[in-house]
Amino acid sequence: MNVSLTPKLEKLVQEKVDSGLYNNASEVIREALRLLQESEELRRAKLKRLKLALATGEADVASGRVTVLKDDEDLDALFARL
Repeated sequence: MNVSLTPKLEKLVQEKVDSGLYNNASEVIREALRLLQESEELRRAKLKRLKLALATGEADVASGRVTVLKDDEDLDALFARL
């Protein structure tokens, strides 16, 4: 597999190798891909939790479990109860 990098990314890879943290460019790219995969998995997990929270909220509204806030005083009272 061949990968083409922009000059800026190529420079970044070389800087990482030159720092001594990596033995070669392949190690830098492998680490970058591992981090990308981890980031995508985290994004999927967050989206899943968000969808679950949304479904819970929608179910609460549908069943009438809501608090109507008419003004700032109602909002302050709600926070005071929490």
